Amino acid sequence: MLPRHSSLGHTDHRPWPVPAGPWIMAMTWRNLLFMHWPIAPDVMRRLVPPPFEVDKFNESAWLGSVPLMMNAVLGRCSPAIPGVSRFPELNVRTYVRVKDRPGVYFFSLDAHQPLAVAMARRFFHLPYCRAAMCCEPASRGEVYYRSARTHPGSGDARFEARYQPVGTARTAVNGALDHFLTERYRLYTTNCQGELRYGEIHHSPWRLRGADVEIRCNTMTAPLGLKLPNTKPLLYYTEPLDVIAWPLRPE
Repeated sequence: MLPRHSSLGHTDHRPWPVPAGPWIMAMTWRNLLFMHWPIAPDVMRRLVPPPFEVDKFNESAWLGSVPLMMNAVLGRCSPAIPGVSRFPELNVRTYVRVKDRPGVYFFSLDAHQPLAVAMARRFFHLPYCRAAMCCEPASRGEVYYRSARTHPGSGDARFEARYQPVGTARTAVNGALDHFLTERYRLYTTNCQGELRYGEIHHSPWRLRGADVEIRCNTMTAPLGLKLPNTKPLLYYTEPLDVIAWPLRPE
């Protein structure tokens, strides 16, 4: 019998119980920065497929862009594979609901690992794209991050920034905006037939810090035809987090 994952020792914070079936994938997220912009709900409605209700906070939809480093990525029954289990990833996302269950809807997920991209597209029906990327931690917690999409037919999408944490770590309070944007335990997608699918994830509550960021280039929403507001993004830097995921299921 495989050992119980350490994150399952802390489940009281979840909005619904942990799935009954076995998880299939584990990973650690590092150097993660949440960047969020408010978007008019009618604009977001045009971008999100009909099966999903756009989730709003204070009557606004939200667009998130999240650079991170994926570490120790492995299947439940397989060890970490050198060159495959660690790679940068950058996702563009919003927040949706199906019935009473809030979750994340991904517009794109760029990754530096071709095998991870191929597997995620085939088995999880997620819009992963190949990209030339680097994530270079420096002194005093600063991170240099660069991504240039190379996936055929997926549009020109680039991101380059330096960021670092500031302040002390804290846990988001239920009902607050930072909790709405970060504490999500379900992702939604559709398969090739347009049928709704969801995937459960689990982790301990986020430990959030403020952040300083210098964005040198960000065209990640250009393939969507979406221009970001000319305002500074809402920023949260996170401490490393262990995560487990379950297979996709029909709603």
